[in-house]
Amino acid sequence: MAAIQRILTGDQYMTVYKAIKPEADAAAQLAYDLLTNTPVPAEMMQGKTVNNGKIDVASVLLTPIVATKDNIKDTVVKDGFWTVQQICTPEYADACKAARLE
Repeated sequence: MAAIQRILTGDQYMTVYKAIKPEADAAAQLAYDLLTNTPVPAEMMQGKTVNNGKIDVASVLLTPIVATKDNIKDTVVKDGFWTVQQICTPEYADACKAARLE
């Protein structure tokens, strides 16, 4: 929340936003596949790995979104992560108005 408000006031340019639903969907699918001993769908993994310091671990890597003043409404607000009312407290009302976030 503080980062979004700093973006609106111009004190910060951007933040990295990762939508919760795609992460939750991927985690649920992986958990189900592990529980039922089902092979993970290849399209989820796309051959991606992350080294954990010892081995390369197959991973689902989702693309983060750069949240800026221009797309707060279409990312953070649209996804229901924060509402306009939560972001636009009286202290940030002018910045919200300038960003057309009302």
